[in-house]
Amino acid sequence: MLQVSRDGSLKIPKEVEQVVKVVNSVDDEVESKISIAMANDKKINEKKILEQVEDFDRELESVSKIPFNSNDLIVITKVKKLCAYVIAITEKSPKRFRGVFVNRMQNYCLDVLEDLLQANFIRLDSDLNKKRREDFQKEAIVKLKMLGYIAMVAESSGCILRKQYRQISLQTADAINLIVAWKKSDDKRFRK
Repeated sequence: MLQVSRDGSLKIPKEVEQVVKVVNSVDDEVESKISIAMANDKKINEKKILEQVEDFDRELESVSKIPFNSNDLIVITKVKKLCAYVIAITEKSPKRFRGVFVNRMQNYCLDVLEDLLQANFIRLDSDLNKKRREDFQKEAIVKLKMLGYIAMVAESSGCILRKQYRQISLQTADAINLIVAWKKSDDKRFRK
């Protein structure tokens, strides 16, 4: 902490302590790393620091450690990981976005998971049940697409980071592809 002496000069500390906390902005994190390096008289490569900060995603790393449950479909596990990721990244979003983007993104994730679980519990033993299952699958796809759109708007508004939006886009696309494959598999099984 900087202090001002009686004669008006700054008392600069000899040691700069590194504060370890989650930073919501890539620019803030890069600047803090550069400042710490300069305070310790170390050589810095700003481009390398920027690449390191942009590539490392703490939330994705923690979510990727969630084990796959052998009882669930792959698409359900993927959506669970997407939910965990969205909840982890939106915890740190600025307060002004919590009522607009954060709630919507979290709710869409949970709704998709609910739709997929309900679809999975419907047996394919009649035309009516097949239709109900397809409706839940379609509903899940629509909600995933809405999640992708809201994430895009949230990124452009500064609610989430570009790397976080990129990760949400990849995971939603992966989940949509798996749902479409599931629907095709259901169609083949029902025809037999």
